[in-house]
Amino acid sequence: MKKLVTLTLTGAAAALAVSATAASAQPYDGWQSINQRQAQLERRIDRGVQRGDLTRAEATRLHREFRQLSRLESRYRVNGLTRWERADLDRRFDRLAAEIRLERRDRDYGYGYGDGYRR
Repeated sequence: MKKLVTLTLTGAAAALAVSATAASAQPYDGWQSINQRQAQLERRIDRGVQRGDLTRAEATRLHREFRQLSRLESRYRVNGLTRWERADLDRRFDRLAAEIRLERRDRDYGYGYGDGYRR
């Protein structure tokens, strides 16, 4: 009887280990929660200002667009996000991410000398 209990416990532990490994091996599909995307975009804007890749005017405009998107997301969440609302937010987040990338690479440096100052 003792051997049967030991074998059963060993088998259960092995099955649990296999299922945990399989769950952790799921491929990453690139999906992030809305909150993760918002935090990432805000960090990218702030980092661009700190590094001088964004001018104050660019950062102000990007922060304004970010706040507008956050307000829209709050309105959508009132009754729960529909599939269409989620897709709409994803498209808007993608567009804002592309704008941040473009502005950080356009060689307008934000060192307080005005737009267009070059190093």
